Amino acid sequence: MSAPRRGSSEAAGIGTRLAVVAVALALIAAACTDDDPARAPDPGGPYAGATAAPEFPSGLDWLNTGGEAMTLASLRGKIVALNFWSSGCVSCLHALPELDRLAAEFPDSLAVVGVHVPRFSNETPIEAVRQTVMRLGIDHPVVNDPELSLWEQWGADTQPTVALVDPAGNAVGVRGGEGVYDALRPVIAGLAGEFEGAIDATAREFPLEREAALPTVLSYPSSAVVDTQQTRAYIADTANNRIVAVALPSGDVLAVYGTGTATIQDGSGAEASFAQPRGMALSPDARTLYVADSGNHAIRTIDVVTGEVGTIAGTGRLGAWPPQGGDSPDVALRSPWDLALADSILYVAMAGSHQLWSIDLDSGRAEPIAGTGTEGIADGPAANAALTRPSSIAVDPTGQFVYFADPESSTIRYLDLAADEVRTVAGDSSQLFIHGDQDGTGTQARLQVPGGLAFSGQLLHVADTYNHKVKTVTHTGQVVTTFGGDAGWRDGPDPRFYEPAGIDIVDDTLYVADTNNHALRIIDLLTGEATTLVLRGIEAFQPDADDENYRGTIVELEPVEVAAGDGSVVIDITLPPNHKVNEDAPSSVQWIVDGGVAAFSEDLDLSLTGAEFPVSYPVTFDEGAGAVTADLNVFWCASDAVSLCFIEQVRLQIPVVAGTTGSTELRLSHEITLPEIPS
Repeated sequence: MSAPRRGSSEAAGIGTRLAVVAVALALIAAACTDDDPARAPDPGGPYAGATAAPEFPSGLDWLNTGGEAMTLASLRGKIVALNFWSSGCVSCLHALPELDRLAAEFPDSLAVVGVHVPRFSNETPIEAVRQTVMRLGIDHPVVNDPELSLWEQWGADTQPTVALVDPAGNAVGVRGGEGVYDALRPVIAGLAGEFEGAIDATAREFPLEREAALPTVLSYPSSAVVDTQQTRAYIADTANNRIVAVALPSGDVLAVYGTGTATIQDGSGAEASFAQPRGMALSPDARTLYVADSGNHAIRTIDVVTGEVGTIAGTGRLGAWPPQGGDSPDVALRSPWDLALADSILYVAMAGSHQLWSIDLDSGRAEPIAGTGTEGIADGPAANAALTRPSSIAVDPTGQFVYFADPESSTIRYLDLAADEVRTVAGDSSQLFIHGDQDGTGTQARLQVPGGLAFSGQLLHVADTYNHKVKTVTHTGQVVTTFGGDAGWRDGPDPRFYEPAGIDIVDDTLYVADTNNHALRIIDLLTGEATTLVLRGIEAFQPDADDENYRGTIVELEPVEVAAGDGSVVIDITLPPNHKVNEDAPSSVQWIVDGGVAAFSEDLDLSLTGAEFPVSYPVTFDEGAGAVTADLNVFWCASDAVSLCFIEQVRLQIPVVAGTTGSTELRLSHEITLPEIPS
């Protein structure tokens, strides 16, 4: 995928020099692009470079380094892979697991550094990049390159591009496109052999952005679908790799499908697994939920009555390019992003191959119905049309038009099934990456990476993701902003969103997966009032503290001596200033006593909902030694944003000796702090 602009003449010069010193790498993947992820043979070495690699420019923002700037000099002795990528590039997403695989195979010799090259204005601020790094689970250092200085230094011209630096600090070469693992592994192995004895095997430990992030109930939800009676909502809890079923309007969590581990596994909801699930569609009888399991390149099903999870298309691996249709489930897919169901046809926004697909649920046949597979902007006959990472899809009420959001062109387009043609209805489709935020009609309207579509009668609602707005589009292409503005969170008549994605509409209610706010928002279309759904009871579906998959914190407190007899156990949780325990979500405590050292009343109130700490519990201490453990689920929020919940899961363990002397009070203390975000 090409970036917004090419390098300068200086960049071209550096690129030429790199090409000269990088014959081996060029032979491996000459002219490989985002749309042609070719695999090439290993031509053999030697691989070492002869020209010093350009140092990172000063003044750039870094992530996953604690805010500290890195230098190539500090990485001397390592093979360095510079990965040029951007937030919305689907081929960049395909490259990330291959880079992780390389890093795992060469833990002593390879260091991966991401270079984020924004293509849209919303991708430029460091906070937006931080959110993407956390959402994608990126574990290596990332530098933001908003002025494309590194991009131009290295003469890169497509995303993803990987540049290699040898352990002596010399440039090996530049390689663009997918197929990162197959192309680079022989070069990295060759470099490791050539520099044997000069490799610095010191492990590099980095403070990751996500380690400082506050735990939320949902994590970057990307879509939501609601049954026609508005009794149940299904939320794609994308970064948690699961689907959450919620009762409406109460917010009670009814079921969780997926273990949270990013693998592919069918079975019961508690056994099954997803990887970055996104768009969904619900069958007319509300029994079958279809899921675009984008990270697994598969279409999954959930029987919401039995809880069984299955797979109807996709092998669990990224399909080859160009993609080929076939019989489900053996046909290989490429990053399905969203789904729409009409009669027995499941329509798929196949982001990873820049196409629309259909799956005939009766015959099992899956095949492309629009787009050549080559990224671009071209209307006309469906088989010859060019699309750009379609991310959302919706069928109009007549069933004739399949609308889709085309993010890289920031347009709204549709497939006319009767005419078998693709057309653009809103946005400027003259070239990639044109974007803005402007109401208007047709080509005069401007969007920025739209990511969600839903019909309300003849009116199409659009989640204009990077503009943090919800807009409407008429059949004539008139675009009007209806909700939103600057990035943020606010309920009420003038709501704010933070990169809203998938949306759904039932009657006069709009449901919005507000991705970076980690929330499901609900808007009354008649009044314009927005509320945030508070989820209740999610902790019942979380692994407990004895499970190896426990997501909370285990704190071992210092041993204490207490006096045998009547006393009290006090939980003292310190929240950040201007925060409180949520009054709507079910905070709670569970007590575990080892060694019979303490006895609680059987009718003890274990609820902490809306509690003000410290909270005291009566207890009888019995002589002897043992331990008291409190398993806490504390839902807390900012005082002025009570619907946005954080969840603190923590096990507090304290060894206790009860004797003839000591305090009658046992205090278990824990402090919750806000993360420090480097400026």
